[in-house]
Amino acid sequence: MKISFKNDYSEGCHPAILQKIMDSNMEQDEGYGMDQYSRDARRFISEKIGINEEQIHFISVGTQTNLLALSALLKPYEYVIAAESGHIVYVEAGAIEAIGHKIIHLHTQPDGKIRTEDLDVFFGKMSEIHNIQIPRLLYISNTTELGGVYSKEDLQQLFAYCKRKNLLLYMDGARLGSAMTASGLTLKDIATYTDAFYIGATKNGGMMGEALVFCRPELNEGFSILQKQRGATLAKGRFLGIQFAELFRDDLYLQLAEHANKMATILADAIHAAGFDFLSVPVSNQIFPILPNIVMDRLAERYAFYPWKKIDSDFTAIRLITSWATKEENVHAFVEDLQSLT
Repeated sequence: MKISFKNDYSEGCHPAILQKIMDSNMEQDEGYGMDQYSRDARRFISEKIGINEEQIHFISVGTQTNLLALSALLKPYEYVIAAESGHIVYVEAGAIEAIGHKIIHLHTQPDGKIRTEDLDVFFGKMSEIHNIQIPRLLYISNTTELGGVYSKEDLQQLFAYCKRKNLLLYMDGARLGSAMTASGLTLKDIATYTDAFYIGATKNGGMMGEALVFCRPELNEGFSILQKQRGATLAKGRFLGIQFAELFRDDLYLQLAEHANKMATILADAIHAAGFDFLSVPVSNQIFPILPNIVMDRLAERYAFYPWKKIDSDFTAIRLITSWATKEENVHAFVEDLQSLT
């Protein structure tokens, strides 16, 4: 079997989570997120952020989280602005459009981050035409789908811009752990400079699950009802609660993300030392080296990864992703094989 660098959700979950599920399996507890584990998880997260526990909601899947959040935050005639690489744009099967909200996507720099100058270009163009819908929400991912990371300063600038334009700032946090450990961002920073965001567990040691956070109480109003209406409230919500309780009890969440980033850094340093460039500067657990096709093909015999972008007839950018469970010996094996081919 090939060693996989295709994604960061190939493994099951961190053993501490699995052990807690097994240990608590025969316990009788409340349903629908009212169990002790979910209450603990909300408390752990709320203490780090400084908001009410009622503003935190556990949801099974990232696409479902985006769908529910934007359903709650937007009126039917309001639309979303996102990077062209944003997860909601192409790979969520039109989920946001299916509930009636148009997505306008922006061209960005190779790291996938939206900058205020990108928004200036957008609003400059929009001022020239008549709108029958209203822009209301800026969607960003941290990390981006291209491995970019928003810093605290980045968020401050975007948040201030959004307030001037009457936009809500929403952050997709599928890989938030990687972004936080790469930039020093805290959950409190994020809650200060966004209107809503989610904390992804699926790609950082969880079996599944995302924690959606509304940063202001008025945005949270009625969400629990909407979640139930959309079939997204688990009767056995304890299985989500256990995961987040374990991940945030002693900062395991950040420890796992730090490992993923460290493994990616080893790969990136070796690839750079071998003389190869990247689509964007490696800063997170996703890196995009540009390799000769002959090298890529040879590596693909032993390793699984995505060819990401054809550069020319001889070179292709590939995507390598490391995870909380990536073995260092596998990383070094990749490095040794790369060195043998160059």
